[in-house]
Amino acid sequence: MTMTIHAPASPPPVLDLDARLALRTVEMDARLALRTVEMDARLNEAALAFAINTAHIAGADPVPDVAESVPVVPLTPTLAPAANPYGTPLAALLHRARVYIETRGWLRGGLREDQGTRRCPMGALRIEAIDRRDADDACVLLLEVIQADFPTADTLPSWNDAQTSPAPVLLYLDRAAQLANARNV
Repeated sequence: MTMTIHAPASPPPVLDLDARLALRTVEMDARLALRTVEMDARLNEAALAFAINTAHIAGADPVPDVAESVPVVPLTPTLAPAANPYGTPLAALLHRARVYIETRGWLRGGLREDQGTRRCPMGALRIEAIDRRDADDACVLLLEVIQADFPTADTLPSWNDAQTSPAPVLLYLDRAAQLANARNV
């Protein structure tokens, strides 16, 4: 009896990272190609269905030209400052400060931005005021309005820095302007 001894089977080759990535890339490319063919078939079927469904409509265009009827809207809207509705000097100043913050930006943590136009309410009041006394009077009135709802607000800067958006700042500038107008100051 003769016995045949076969050489042991060699273990499968160990692939390094680059070889495994290349193999995976080939698999992904094959799947993507298959999906692309499937999508092309679906798009062709949809185009054919559209052509069949609109064949009876005279003058049906598969892609209507809507560019002529749609008005062009700029991507960045421009804000037109609101007209000043107040006749008293202090109310007008508070309104101008509100418009300044609304159009040029709100800042917290400082009076004004070093390299920009953003300002806190006190900075906006100072830049819009004719003189420092008017700005100080407007700041006092604004703080009075704020303290009516926030009694723990010690100063205008501390209240401003506690805000997370310009919305409350603009709201209280409006309220202060309304109060100044009601007081006729």
